[in-house]
Amino acid sequence: MTSLADEARLVLDNFTDRTSHLLHPTLRLGVTGLSRAGKTVFITALVHNLLHEGRLPMFRAKADGRILGTYLEEQPDDAVPRFQYEDHIRTILEDRAWPQSTRAISELRLTIDFESASTWRRMLPGGRLSIDIVDYPGEWLLDLPLIDKDFRAFSTEAIERARLPSRREVAREYLALIDRTDLEAKADEPTVQALKAAFAGYLQACRQDRTALSTLPPGRFLMPGDLEGSPALSFAPLPVEKGKNYPKGSLAALMARRYEAYKSVVVKPFFREHFARLDRQILLVDALQAINAGPEAVADLETALTDILACFRPGRSSWLASFLTRRIDKILVAATKADHLHRDSHRRLEAIVRRLVDDATKRARFSGARTEVLAMAAVRATREASVEENGETLPLIVGTPAAGERIGDESFDGKSETGIFPGDLPADPAALFKADGELAAGAIQFVRFRPPRLERSAEGVTLSLPHIRLDRALEFLIGDRLT
Repeated sequence: MTSLADEARLVLDNFTDRTSHLLHPTLRLGVTGLSRAGKTVFITALVHNLLHEGRLPMFRAKADGRILGTYLEEQPDDAVPRFQYEDHIRTILEDRAWPQSTRAISELRLTIDFESASTWRRMLPGGRLSIDIVDYPGEWLLDLPLIDKDFRAFSTEAIERARLPSRREVAREYLALIDRTDLEAKADEPTVQALKAAFAGYLQACRQDRTALSTLPPGRFLMPGDLEGSPALSFAPLPVEKGKNYPKGSLAALMARRYEAYKSVVVKPFFREHFARLDRQILLVDALQAINAGPEAVADLETALTDILACFRPGRSSWLASFLTRRIDKILVAATKADHLHRDSHRRLEAIVRRLVDDATKRARFSGARTEVLAMAAVRATREASVEENGETLPLIVGTPAAGERIGDESFDGKSETGIFPGDLPADPAALFKADGELAAGAIQFVRFRPPRLERSAEGVTLSLPHIRLDRALEFLIGDRLT
């Protein structure tokens, strides 16, 4: 993925990080996922529960009473925006709304003072661990494989995906435009902008709920930020021929040059300055949305997960080698929104996601990283109940559906609490797949719920945000650093 100069710079950056961490132990935790997977909610809930004595029975340091204090500190990277925890928690608690999704990279430092689990080490001063939480869009992660692809390889793959049955309709304008474009003609900016706009519009359409497609690079086309309108974001894949040299100044040559600029200006700096400095990673996946959208969306999610997990720099480094290079040694793939299902289906959701990412997690495991899959809800928006119907007990989830959500002909107003039977995921994940590996037809319907009101204890104490298995996620990601 990188040149010798890039690798040399990575070595220098990591040596600087590691030496500073000798006096101030720090763990850099990457948090990412695909669109609407709940990255912002996860970080907000994690920080809230640690700051406010959350119910975390499976997080051993907390359950054993060894956490002496948790507090926010100033982040170390002055050029990276701060994760706006205070704004996000206010949105959840006061407005009972979900915060806006991740649009750019941000960072937050959370420091934990703790007592060692070892009896003899308890005679020494307590430990301290700073967790630098790095929040970045999953769309940016999907850009990393572009580093090793030239313009022809990128174009061939992008156009093949645009012609898939699940995408052909939303890509119709873009496909029609490239079919009538002369690639050898002299490049002019109106033609370039028309092609870019059609391609970007197709990517945005793929991102909508009804398609729920995941493999949508280049990621900055979906969230350009301050690069909007720049030449590095003004290109589109074209049906260039293998081995053909297009004239200098031609449309194909210009697009190829701008594609290479995109990699240099956008992708490589993100890899070098952020991604390559991570120690641990959680990848959030909204598998329910893909299931709801249908078999092609689930197959597309599988492709995206494979691409993503193949990008990581996993593996354990020796103590000395860690000064020169950094490797992610733990990867958690979390299937979010488990509160949209009854608990009987949680293990089934885990099994489905494990099936989807099996090949990619094997690659990570072979290189030394420990990979785990977990069904969780960072904020639990529902509770469980049951109802008798025709002599049968049906498990329900009860919550407040967001305004405008629908099940069949029923539309919800965002105010009334409702009991919903979400259906069951199959006990055997293979039931979602045909013998030839294609997904079987039939999606399960889900709705979005508003965040819950905080509960009070019998003593009148306001409890922290409820969750499903957030404590298990914490134990996997940072538990070993608090012993």
